[in-house]
Amino acid sequence: MLELTDLTKKYGDITALDGVSLKVRKGEKVALLGPNGAGKTTLLSIALGLLSPGSGTARLLGRPPREAMTAGRVGVLLQDAGLPEDVKVGDLVAAVAGMYPGNALLDLGDLAERRVMALSGGQRQLVRFALAIAGDPELLILDEPTVGLDVDAQRALWRQVRDRTVVFATHYLAEADDHADRVVLLSGGRVVADGPVEEIKALVGGTEVRVTLDVMDVPGLRALPGVQDVVVDGSTATLRTGDSDATLRAMFAAFDEVRNVRTAGVDLESAFVSLTGKGA
Repeated sequence: MLELTDLTKKYGDITALDGVSLKVRKGEKVALLGPNGAGKTTLLSIALGLLSPGSGTARLLGRPPREAMTAGRVGVLLQDAGLPEDVKVGDLVAAVAGMYPGNALLDLGDLAERRVMALSGGQRQLVRFALAIAGDPELLILDEPTVGLDVDAQRALWRQVRDRTVVFATHYLAEADDHADRVVLLSGGRVVADGPVEEIKALVGGTEVRVTLDVMDVPGLRALPGVQDVVVDGSTATLRTGDSDATLRAMFAAFDEVRNVRTAGVDLESAFVSLTGKGA
């Protein structure tokens, strides 16, 4: 459905992409994650034919990107996409859907009777999504699809893409955890991890132990058996450890007033920070 091979792209002295390769198969839902400046927007722009790579190739549905886009087989939602202002939402969506042999109309309810100029930011985002799926595309490429949407609108969006092939960029790590089959982590213009969500978490490994302490002794916490990393936020310390039992036994022996103890497997946010942070 999407194949990117050895993509590079520079803006002056800045390298936005550095040899990125990616394949997306039919039916997959792939979340593209990375810190600001990681290369996500550049990658999507090249995949859609909006930018030319410095080197490497991009194919959409086995075709050059612009051919696939012209054929109407790809639905796209971009954050900064403009909309005609003085038109009813229902008329706009119906007009776009009428350009395709098949269509998938999103139920917009009362929103269909309103003019675009009267919409809020979140409502405009919902209209952009409605336009993206109007032609019942084989592949959806979504850039921050749920920005500004309320909870009900977010749920409606994800219900609509349940049986589709989707590539989506997001800053909401919980969204990737909930809806992606696979996560691709970009950092510094390179793919630093690519795999199912649980495998990405396993790359970091261990357990998180979160505790409240009256006296914060970071060197002492780092010295506890099994501890791999310590993050402090006020009176709360979060420890990543390879042996939570040994860590907790030693902690209770070494520290007074240990409270609010919680343990959990490493979440996607912790994996993201570990794999894309400095020195990763």
